[in-house]
Amino acid sequence: MSRDAMRWTITLTAAVLLTACTNDDREARRRAAGPSPDPAALLRVASPAAGQRLFGRCAACHAIRRGAPDRNGPNLFGVMGNDIAGTSPRFGYTAALRQVGGRWTPARMDAWLAAPQRFAPGTSMGFPGLADPLDRADVIAYLQAQR
Repeated sequence: MSRDAMRWTITLTAAVLLTACTNDDREARRRAAGPSPDPAALLRVASPAAGQRLFGRCAACHAIRRGAPDRNGPNLFGVMGNDIAGTSPRFGYTAALRQVGGRWTPARMDAWLAAPQRFAPGTSMGFPGLADPLDRADVIAYLQAQR
């Protein structure tokens, strides 16, 4: 076997094994959350690392670094615990989101990530939402780690 073919085989094998481990970890976390987990139970087993991978979908519109400029959406660094529609003074939030008011709590972020249009009807957020509650918990855990 050529050196390139061996590298390709090793890379492919590693990818398959990592995917299997990730799926096993994911199922173990689901079991640990209980049979009918609420968002708080899922947050206890959430993985910031998995949330970081999922945040890749958000990164097209949102930065998440201290001092980074806004993109099509506001920079989300330190968003958790801050005012809804007020985390970036440079971003033009929609009236729909400003009317929601309050602060970003895990429960409110879960509702937003599940269906932005349902959370704030009329928002300009085009993202349809994350259907999987564990995915949402992972993203929230990642957002909470960004301080």
